Amino acid sequence: MMHSYIVIPARVASTRLPRKLLLDETGKTLIQHTYEAAGKAELPAGVCVAAGDEEIARAVRRFGGEVELTSADARSGTDRVAEIARRRDDVDLFINVQGDEPEILGSAIDQTVQLLLDHPDAAVATLATPLRSRQRLEDPSCVKVVCDRAGYALYFSRSPIPHPREWNDQLLSADPPVFLQHVGVYGYRRDFLLELDCLPGSVLERTESLEQLRVLQAGRRIVVGVVEHSAQGIDTAADYAAFVSRVTSC
Repeated sequence: MMHSYIVIPARVASTRLPRKLLLDETGKTLIQHTYEAAGKAELPAGVCVAAGDEEIARAVRRFGGEVELTSADARSGTDRVAEIARRRDDVDLFINVQGDEPEILGSAIDQTVQLLLDHPDAAVATLATPLRSRQRLEDPSCVKVVCDRAGYALYFSRSPIPHPREWNDQLLSADPPVFLQHVGVYGYRRDFLLELDCLPGSVLERTESLEQLRVLQAGRRIVVGVVEHSAQGIDTAADYAAFVSRVTSC
């Protein structure tokens, strides 16, 4: 039996929405909403927050969550997850859930775990959802992925991929979908997570500013599961206001 564990990397600093993980207009902080949503997954053995500062750690302790402090110098959330992995040799699979995903489904996390269980040759598992909007397709902030027939990622890009030689609106409604939007949930095997920093530098990663391209360029496999709908992450004040409205109207 392989053991899986959810890690939520979190820090106070955020670019577009200052201190967003500590916003609490619903009566709970955003990080608490994400923690509780992630906790609904059935396959992982538990959840912890990998805190980049004491303020986040205090907020998690206040609602009774598990939290571990990680280096303030960590370059990315993945580095924080790897720091937890070095401390937990009893865990085989680590699921990286972003702290600003308060509506993430437990079933999506379970699907990510199952992908690694079903594909032992994959170092990483992640998710994607059908992309039905041309505006989103052409938006560089929306990351797209293309896969082979077995569900392994061929490439991730901020550009529209595949790029139609001639546009036809029917491409957006095709079934199976032509375009897939990457959903930022990752599952890692512990041994791979610990060697991630040692992978060769990637010109693709630097060009697109997408960490997963380092994995592909090193020849490692990423398996992608498709979900019909994905949770709305919180990036802007408008995103948060819409989330508050959804929560308070329930």
